[in-house]
Amino acid sequence: MGILYDDVVIIRHSEKEGDPAVITVNCPDKTGLGCDLCRIILFFGLSIVRGDVSTDGKWCYIVFWVVGKSTTRWGLLKKRLVGACPSCSSASGISYYSAELQPPRPPDVFLLKLACHDRKGLLHDVTGVLCELELTIKKVKVSTTPDGRVMDLFFVTDTRELLHTTKRKEDTYDHLRAVMGNSMISCDIEMVGPEITACSAESSFLPTAITENILPLQMPDELPSSLTSTSVSVIMDNLLSPAHTLVQIVCQDHKGLLYDIMRTLKDYNIQISYGRFYIKHRRTCEIDLFIVQADGKKIVDPNKQKALSSRLEMELVRPLRVAVVSRGPDTELMVANPVELSGKGRPLVFHDITLALTMLDSCIFSVLSYLLAWQFLLDITLAFPSQQLTG
Repeated sequence: MGILYDDVVIIRHSEKEGDPAVITVNCPDKTGLGCDLCRIILFFGLSIVRGDVSTDGKWCYIVFWVVGKSTTRWGLLKKRLVGACPSCSSASGISYYSAELQPPRPPDVFLLKLACHDRKGLLHDVTGVLCELELTIKKVKVSTTPDGRVMDLFFVTDTRELLHTTKRKEDTYDHLRAVMGNSMISCDIEMVGPEITACSAESSFLPTAITENILPLQMPDELPSSLTSTSVSVIMDNLLSPAHTLVQIVCQDHKGLLYDIMRTLKDYNIQISYGRFYIKHRRTCEIDLFIVQADGKKIVDPNKQKALSSRLEMELVRPLRVAVVSRGPDTELMVANPVELSGKGRPLVFHDITLALTMLDSCIFSVLSYLLAWQFLLDITLAFPSQQLTG
């Protein structure tokens, strides 16, 4: 029959300030569930400092210890976590969870067209509003005219699936107007058809030569001294467990670390039977994962072991690919964001980039986004103080 709906996700708040809150998930299992949960936790701005995962392949029990902001919307977080678990059914008026899974319908895509007067920090403020409203940016184009006007084009999806309603649109307008004030000239939201979305995706591919030279898929030969492959250790062992391959990872913590690991395993269709994650002294993380392939067997093929360990190492050393390129008078910042095979990208990347540039007092002149096979690329042209500025 299942368990009560309210018991699927339980959040226990910390008793003392600074202590982590505890999130417990108890539901039917599915491949990639850990990745989906970590992605939601990352979207809400929380950091996972410890984690335990246990499953028999049919039912799982997951515990996350998280720290974050005092403004965290815990009720909404619980709702999103529950939504990521296998589907909910109703019996006798009481909600229970069942293991029946329905393939999700692709979300509707909307075009948000925003015209405004230029000012520093503008783009970060707009991005912050979209994140707060749970509008996911799928594609973006930002351009600044010589007379100091900005045209922002955002292709977005709505987590709440309400952007087609007048009330949701007006709520979005009001939130944008509140942060932009008199800078806003006009704002319009309209649903786009699948043919426009497909055309937009096809026109967003960069030449392979550019992506291979600037943002290579392989680990580069030279890295900054503070970011080297020796700071990451990935060891695979088939002797300790008779039924599982043990993956032991030691590395330095970074934002979204557990999500990066879970995303990689999900893309390889790897199932985690048991795992633990915790942060030790000086932000050193230790992760032990007992895994099996989709067929329930160990990973015994040396080539498969090498491919998985190499991919994990690359994702942990360089979770984002960043390059600064000079093109004549312009300086371009290129940031590649890994995308899951399901099409979901790392959350809050655009928000974090605009925040970092605002903190560094750097200004944005234009932005283009590209779809690159397995990653999402942001091409940002930076402006110097003497130029027209888009924050």
